[in-house]
Amino acid sequence: MTKARKATLAALTEAPAPLTASAVLKCIGELCDQATVYRTLHYLEEKGFAESFVLHCEEHGTERYYSAIRGDGNGEIPHRHWFHCEACHRFIAIGACTVSQLVEKFESDQNVSVRRHVLYFTGLCAECRKLSAQKGGNEIAFS
Repeated sequence: MTKARKATLAALTEAPAPLTASAVLKCIGELCDQATVYRTLHYLEEKGFAESFVLHCEEHGTERYYSAIRGDGNGEIPHRHWFHCEACHRFIAIGACTVSQLVEKFESDQNVSVRRHVLYFTGLCAECRKLSAQKGGNEIAFS
């Protein structure tokens, strides 16, 4: 694996939340340029080291976020789901995947094989809900 791929995978593995390509570039410094980061993320996803999802956010627009699913030593990283706060834009890990029974039922009912899935919630985190209530505003308080 190239230095850029190793550094990108390390950034995804160590990140507490999914990262955009530009966030990955900030993590790995001047090791490569933005185009190389995009190619590397595509490669890592294609080879089963990372997964991505698209998030539509009114303030940040539409962005693709990446998470590691396998480390450099090929050790699997637990599959996680995310909550995205629409006001402060932080991600909160929902935790390990708990939808396996739903997936198995869907596979059985529809006679399909699910290879992967993505689940995320959007809304306001506890802190942003509190701030919004203090301001007396409607619950959406974009920063």
